[in-house]
Amino acid sequence: MKSIKDPSRAPRSHGAHLLQGSILVFMAESLLPLTGLVTASFLTRSLGAGGYGLLTLAATFISWVELAVNSLFSRATVKIVSDAGDWRPVGSAIMRLHVLASAAALAACWILAKPLAALLDEPELAAYIALFAVDIPVFGLAHCHRSLLVGSGKYAERAKISAGRWTTRLFLIILLVEMGFSINGAILGSIGASLVELAIARRYIRPAWRDRRPASLKLWDYAIPIFLSALVLRFMGMGLFMLKILGASAEQAGIYGAAQNLSFVIPMILAVSISPLLLSTVARAIRENDLPAARVVSSNAIRAVAALLPFAAMAAAASNEIAILIFGRHFADAGPLIAILLFAGLAMILIHLQNAVLIACGNPGWTLKLAAPLFPVALAGHCIAIPVFGSVGAAAVTALATFLGALAGLAAGRKRLQIRLPIMTSLRALLVSALVVPLMHLWPAHGFSVLMQMAAVSILIACGFILLGELRRDEIRFFKSILNPLFLRK
Repeated sequence: MKSIKDPSRAPRSHGAHLLQGSILVFMAESLLPLTGLVTASFLTRSLGAGGYGLLTLAATFISWVELAVNSLFSRATVKIVSDAGDWRPVGSAIMRLHVLASAAALAACWILAKPLAALLDEPELAAYIALFAVDIPVFGLAHCHRSLLVGSGKYAERAKISAGRWTTRLFLIILLVEMGFSINGAILGSIGASLVELAIARRYIRPAWRDRRPASLKLWDYAIPIFLSALVLRFMGMGLFMLKILGASAEQAGIYGAAQNLSFVIPMILAVSISPLLLSTVARAIRENDLPAARVVSSNAIRAVAALLPFAAMAAAASNEIAILIFGRHFADAGPLIAILLFAGLAMILIHLQNAVLIACGNPGWTLKLAAPLFPVALAGHCIAIPVFGSVGAAAVTALATFLGALAGLAAGRKRLQIRLPIMTSLRALLVSALVVPLMHLWPAHGFSVLMQMAAVSILIACGFILLGELRRDEIRFFKSILNPLFLRK
């Protein structure tokens, strides 16, 4: 058995690798809000609320299916590859399974397209779902390569394929819609982006289709509970479909969909940027019997999320102006929904991070145990709240359910790995948030000046944390030692 490393040195080594990788992946994934906001603004104006609502319904359904397929393998892949000496047998086996599962999902979507469209009372939706389903196998293969790169510790390469996807998606969607293809053009642009992502990924890692060496039998021990847990978490965002089922119009669905997309875009980028890398890093630390490093890395990840609370409060205070700026005045009703859903997105980050820690510790079943009770809570809440409060009720239920899930995840992580909870960071974040909200209201801004306002307040938030002693000198030196070579590399 390997000896335990010096705790004073180990956290720095693992933490540095995670921090550098997270920054690179976050920078690449940050192209999603930058390009996504431009895309959303373009599409809402080009397609109108009704057309954008149909596109959002089709995109949401297909993304659920893609997440279901990829959740069956992705985190299990990262865990097994992190534990293995040779990724190639696992990579080949999982790539073949991805193709089979994606083909089955594609066929199921084609079969269910018309019944789903009839259920939502939108006959046109069937054709859009059938076309969008073509993206499932392509996206699945690209995501398989992503997971192999993360499990192998190749975080920089993982970042490059995301950068290629989001820039291509923006260009293709605008080009095809402007050419007159309307909703079909937006869908074809998304499929084209998945093809480009797969092509870039194949440059960096190439699992062989014919490699028949036996893969780890632990795959399904991880895959099944993680898959079911991911399905439940995906259904946490079912407010859009529940609204439509309970009688909302396509226009109302479009407004809610726009608010949901905007509110979850940054949180999901952070989750995508950090959670797989956190899983890989913690799994490697545990494999090396380096529990101090695993605890420090996990605790700091949660601490970083707690520090985001004032930024969410700032965005919530400016939500009305943000909605009008990005989507136009006909989407002004999205403002109150954004203000609520921003906090649901923040809670969802914590859920993903805690799930990553539990999987890294060899407890994938815990993710399902924690997520399973949330689905009936959310379903019952939507059925009660939507008929009375409409879209606001759907947003509130989503926020409440994700908050409960985050609390349960924190308790589980503390029990399994003895993670120290960032209580003082949370208190500082609450204090700064309490000052930010009245400041935003006392300093009114409209149009593009909202962006300047938020940039200035963000600087004040950072200064507030420093003045309250959130960052120690040794931590500042640590960040500088990581960031300097990262941004100065040629």
